[in-house]
Amino acid sequence: MDEKILFVDDEAAALEGYKRLFRTEFKIDTANSGKSALSTLSQQGPYAVVVSDMKMPEMDGIQLLTRVKTVAPETIRIMLTGQAGLEAAIEAVNEGNIFRFLTKPANKEILAKTLTAALVQYRLVIAEKELLEKTLRASIHVLTEVLSLVNPAAFSRATRLRRYMSHVVKTLGLGNPWRFEVAAMMSQLGCVVLDPETIKAVFAGRELPAEEQARYDSHPLIARDLLANIPRMEPIAWMIAHQNQPAPVEGDVSDREMADMRQGAEILRATIAFDDLLRKGVSRTEAGTRLARQRRDLDSRIFYALVELDPGRDDAEIRTCTVDELATGMMLEEDIYAKDGSLIVAKGQEVTEPLKLKLRTFHDKDAVKTTLRVTVSKPSALAAGAKV
Repeated sequence: MDEKILFVDDEAAALEGYKRLFRTEFKIDTANSGKSALSTLSQQGPYAVVVSDMKMPEMDGIQLLTRVKTVAPETIRIMLTGQAGLEAAIEAVNEGNIFRFLTKPANKEILAKTLTAALVQYRLVIAEKELLEKTLRASIHVLTEVLSLVNPAAFSRATRLRRYMSHVVKTLGLGNPWRFEVAAMMSQLGCVVLDPETIKAVFAGRELPAEEQARYDSHPLIARDLLANIPRMEPIAWMIAHQNQPAPVEGDVSDREMADMRQGAEILRATIAFDDLLRKGVSRTEAGTRLARQRRDLDSRIFYALVELDPGRDDAEIRTCTVDELATGMMLEEDIYAKDGSLIVAKGQEVTEPLKLKLRTFHDKDAVKTTLRVTVSKPSALAAGAKV
């Protein structure tokens, strides 16, 4: 049995007792305070189960298990207490999503059965997570490939937004970063139903007729509807639906989840506004300054992060290469048009295997030019193993 269990109690004798009781049945680690437990989780995790005493100094069991829920959401949480009050039990369950609430002293048989049930629950959670991640990865891959084929300009923008979002989320230290990155990558998905010329006009800053503008403005809702039927994508779909307007508080989700959704929508809105300014020729510094003045309600670190990261990659240099010399990880430095004038691939798109195949197909038909301008990693980065 590989899963580990962490017991937390401020009484050393109690911790030693748990070790003796279960030394042959479970892998047991101990911590003598909430602070120590969080440090152990960070340095020695993951843990399948955390069992905490209720009454401890500085950080009690409710506070600890609530923190555990945030930093290690898959970990199963169990409360032990010598105070069997109903109010404490209700608070523990509501605040920390406690799997079991046991009174002390719990006999070995009851505690062993509880730990076994917790491990079973943990395995189910992990199995579901792995299945979900594989399903989501496959779904997102298909959708992004469809967007890249149908509307290259929208796809190119989506890849830029994802890079911005990734850097902002890392700067802010947000949990579940994949949610925010997927929201950015999928934010332009609704453009698949629009005429590519509409997207081209929007990105060029040209004014659209009212009816055409209305169709363009509806693309976030189209993306929301496309994504809403994929399991666990509802929060992401909500962020995307509110990418162009202030995000209201709505829905019957937990306060924590709603806060994350609102934050994701607001960051996405900021990255889109930032990208719009850059496409109009505004410098990164000026764009960040303008947005910071307009959006004083947002964390200023968002704008610093946007200014700091160049979607054209500061660690890259521009080269010219043939279609045959393209390698994954390169970034296109120019729009690629077919000889009939239609856009095949937009500037800023990262070279992937499907993209290489697409360009090879057009090249074999003599439909695109032979040489392309790309950005590649500088020699210092290449030394670490990048392929050119």
